[in-house]
Amino acid sequence: MNILLTGAAGFIGYFTAKKLLNDGHKVIGVDNLNDYYDVRLKEYRKNELLKNENFQFYKLDISNYDSLSVLFQNHKFDAIINLAARAGVRYSIENPFVYFETNSTGTLNLLELAKDYGVNKFVLASTSSLYAGQEMPFTEDKPVNTPISPYAASKKSAEVTAYTYHYFYGIDVSVVRYFTVYGPAGRPDMSVFRFISQIYKDEPIIVYGDGSQSRDFTYVEDIADGTVKALKEIGYEIINLGNNNPNKLIDMIKYVEELLGKKAKIINKDFHKADMMATWADITKAKELLGWEPKVDLKTGLENTVNWFLDNKDFAFDIKLRD
Repeated sequence: MNILLTGAAGFIGYFTAKKLLNDGHKVIGVDNLNDYYDVRLKEYRKNELLKNENFQFYKLDISNYDSLSVLFQNHKFDAIINLAARAGVRYSIENPFVYFETNSTGTLNLLELAKDYGVNKFVLASTSSLYAGQEMPFTEDKPVNTPISPYAASKKSAEVTAYTYHYFYGIDVSVVRYFTVYGPAGRPDMSVFRFISQIYKDEPIIVYGDGSQSRDFTYVEDIADGTVKALKEIGYEIINLGNNNPNKLIDMIKYVEELLGKKAKIINKDFHKADMMATWADITKAKELLGWEPKVDLKTGLENTVNWFLDNKDFAFDIKLRD
């Protein structure tokens, strides 16, 4: 298939592109290469993908409808995987406008062009952040109408817009809600990347709260596999992609300490109002509809991630971090 993959230079986009290419698909990747975090990391991922002749790249912002239109005029797509997003809960409070431009308007632009150009399969990346206040494990069948950050609200907007296009135009939509994705070449605004880098360099790490908060840490290659499996014709479905095995933040830190052979210098700060105390995915639906379940446990995934840092030492530890 010829697949349009947005956010291709992003963390999950990079691994999803590799999975698609390994499966024999042709991938048109787009990304605006914004500077929310160190662009060198996005350039690294993009350049790795360009080594494959079945990958083409365009620097493009999905919130720009006219630029997207030109892309659709020049290429025929069998499916769209929309991973382009402004991520990061805390920064969305500082600049909510850009989150809605990308996550909401960008998704609308893609759906409108999918309708106009006859692209009948749409995979939308969404987030476990929508489950704030729900009982765990989180299931897809309960309404999520209480987003506690502009990031989560913008993702909710994208989900319901995708449903509208399914309802009116018959576009087949898989919404995949991701749970705390980590792995090699990850995002430097997320705890796993930041903590590995800071602990290795004997720099203090900041923990919001006492570290007892838990996350359903999910390895990026498992997420990429589930995202590709979501290309299946399905109607309109929301599907959790998570590890189904939450770990406390403090335990993740201990694993990193063991792998690096160093002790973390922890600075505790007040728990952030926009954060969730815990996430835990019920993945029954993913197993039944997609035949998907995670394969990589947290210890193995962290070992792979630390090894990537050490194998790319001069580059990886120089990446600028952000909270």
